[in-house]
Formats: sequence, C-alpha cells, structure tokens
Amino acid sequence: MAQSVLLVEDDRSIATVITEALREEGFDVVSCDTIARRDALLGDGVFDVMLTDVMLADGDGLASIDAVRRMAPDMPVIVLSAQNTLDTAVRASDSEAFEYFPKPFDLDELTQAVSQAVASRPQVEGAGENEDSALPLIGRSPAMQGVFRMITRVLRNDLTVLITGESGTGKELVAEAIHQLGSRKTGPFVAVNMAAIPHDLLESELFGHERGAFTGAVGQQIGKFEQANGGTLFLDEIGDMPAEAQTRLLRALQSGRIRRVGGRQEIGVDVRIVAATNKDLAPMIAEGRFREDLYYRLNVVPIHLPPLRERHEDIGALVRHFLGQAANEGLPARQANRDAIAALETRDWRGNVRELRNAVFRLALMAREDVIDRVAVEDILPPVRETGAERTGNGFETAVETWIAEARPADGAVYHAALAAFEKPLFELALDRTEGNQLRAARLLGINRNTLRKRLSELDIAPEAFSRRG
Repeated sequence: MAQSVLLVEDDRSIATVITEALREEGFDVVSCDTIARRDALLGDGVFDVMLTDVMLADGDGLASIDAVRRMAPDMPVIVLSAQNTLDTAVRASDSEAFEYFPKPFDLDELTQAVSQAVASRPQVEGAGENEDSALPLIGRSPAMQGVFRMITRVLRNDLTVLITGESGTGKELVAEAIHQLGSRKTGPFVAVNMAAIPHDLLESELFGHERGAFTGAVGQQIGKFEQANGGTLFLDEIGDMPAEAQTRLLRALQSGRIRRVGGRQEIGVDVRIVAATNKDLAPMIAEGRFREDLYYRLNVVPIHLPPLRERHEDIGALVRHFLGQAANEGLPARQANRDAIAALETRDWRGNVRELRNAVFRLALMAREDVIDRVAVEDILPPVRETGAERTGNGFETAVETWIAEARPADGAVYHAALAAFEKPLFELALDRTEGNQLRAARLLGINRNTLRKRLSELDIAPEAFSRRG
C-alpha cells in the first residue's frame, strides 16, 4: 500500500509540482490550501507525513502545529516557507519539524526527505515554545538559508562548532545565535579573540592564573573557561593561536578540565566550544602551524559563512536593516530606493557585511534627502575600485580601520596587537620570498638578523615551514 502525504500549500503552481514529483515516487498525495481544510482531512483519515507551508490564507501553518500533534502525534511534519529568516528556521526546529525547506528548494531533496520521514515515523513529545530572535542574521539567499538550517541542527546538542568565513561575514553573530537559541541560553556567553591577546598572556586569559605565577600576577585571575562554565566559550580567530596554547586547549577539550597558570589543582569545566577563523587551516596544518588533532576536535560541525559578493540578493534587506539600526542610534531616518539598492549591489564589498553596514551608516549621516538614491550613493561612497593597482592611497588606512573594528583590541593593547597583526604576515611574506633563509629575509626587511629571530620566536613562526620542498 502506498504511503499517503498531506500537502498544505496555497500556491497552486508549487502544490502541483510537489504533487507530481511525489506521485512519481509512488506516494498518494492529498492537497489543500487552508488550515481549516487540513484539520478536516486529518480528522477524516490517517497520513504518513505532512508537508505544510507557513503563511496560509487562514493562519500560520507553523504556529498551528500543536493542533496537528493532537490529531496525529506520530506523523512527521516537513515545513516549507518563503519567510526565509533565521526565526522561521528556529521556529520549525522548536516545533520538532522533521525537516525545514526554505523556498525555492531542491525537489529531489524534498522527495528524499519525505521518504526518510515516512521511514522514521519519530515519536514527537510536543512542540516547544516559539522564540523570536533579535539577532540580525539576515538573508534569503540559498547560501544563508543553508547557514540557518545548520544553526537549527546544533541548537539541541553541545557539539563543537567551527565557523569559517572571510572577515566581516558575521561569524560572531552566528556564535551568539547558537548560544542564545540553544539549550545553554541561560548560561554565560564568553568571547575571546585570539588575535587581540599577546601570545605570552593568552594561556592566562583562557585558563586563568594563580597569584605569583609570573611577574605582575599580583592576584588570582579566573580565565575564560571558568567564566563560561555552564555556557558557551567563543574562540574567535582560532587560526592565530600559538602552538603551545593549542596543546593546552586540546588537552582541555579532551578532558573537560583546566589548570590555571601556576596552579596545581585541575578544575572541571562544562562549556560548549564554538570556534571561528577567517583563515584556511588546511595549509597551516601542512606547514605545522596548526595542530591537526585540534582541528578535528574543533571541526565537529562546520558552518561556512558566504562572502557578501556571493549573496547580492541579500543586500536590499541588509540595507533596510542597517538604516533602521542607524535611526535607532540617533542618525537621521532614511530610506533607500531601488536605484540606490541596485547601485550598492554592484559593489564587491570586500569587507563584507561589516563594510556594508559602515557604508549605510555613512549614507544615513551624509545624505541630503530622506530617500537615498543612486546619485547619493555615488556622491557619498568612494568609487568602486576594480583592480589591485587602483586600491592604493587610503587602502592601508582602510585595512587598519577594518582590522581594529574586527579585532576590537582592549584599551591600552591596540599598538602591540596591531604591531603583531602587521608583523606576522610581513615576516611570513619575507620568509616565503627567501625560501626560509633568515639572513636573506632580514636583509630584505632591513632589520638585524637577531631581531628577526627574536620576533619569529615571539610570533610563533617556523622558518623551516617556508623552505621549498621537492
């Protein structure tokens, strides 16, 4: 006997396509377009799985799933939605939906999910409470919908997550979403940026220290691991972590215990780890600059954030969001017309969402009219630079400004943190060009070889990693 599917969809063209695809796979499909008709059909018969749209003519198909559970507690539910926000994905997850598909979806994936749902027939204990997220994770693009789906899949477990993506794509927002929408939301969320902490202080920051552990340790300090106990520890820019600290981090992740610097007692900690990096860790592993075992320990659930240039269809929504944010922060209330949005969509946004936000705030401040148009965009924002040769002049200052906004070094640490961030890629470039020869690299840089050696050791750079291999 063929399995039966109840399809609740008010878009006739979509309903027809889904019905034909499922019937080709051998399913019996009954379709309707309202909640009232859905409830009548559920009262008259038994279905193996239900597919439902969210926004229906007579109500919210997702909000009314409690009623479906009472009539058919064992029936898996697959949610379809054109309201492609993180809130919708989380609501679907909270309702214990078997799967969530944002529109437009892959028809083959949908039919496969229906087959899996019919085969699984999970016992549903009940729907959770809906929770709206105030986190500004915005995107209707397929790439961002994939991110939202990955977020919902890690909310009810404590698996370690590694978030990758270019600077400015919103990695910390994803980490905050995982914490605030997950099972540890009542616990602390503690973020630490590896690139912003001097290497000799990193272990003390992470694990804490006892009084007298080193010069200047005038009292006991509780580290980030203990501060995050019961919650989430976000390790940003994990690729900048020095080798010695990587070893201690791996040990802490494996054992669930830490030891303060200068201490003898091991302390148990209960934290969820979410890490992030804008670097490709694979070549760093090959060069011996990042531990392979630590990588696999962190990369349990990978989430990749796409650059803004790969999701231009999200720019309009982001612009409207940032204009509202700018108005809330005291800037003039503005709107952007279609021509302005189209002009912003033509840009590469190498600084990604962060660069777009800064540009929108500048437009809100400097525009002469309440409605921002293409002319305002072209007058206020710098011209698009298409080639590397053209990105000169203010390029270095812009890069430094972007780095400070991203790294957010503590007051009093900006100079040393910036110096380390600048020196490391500079020395690596010199060693790469001289094939790891320190004498030639020192001459290229115009510094003393002993100075170079000292800084390479402090920055945890291995010259032998740059020697040419046969």
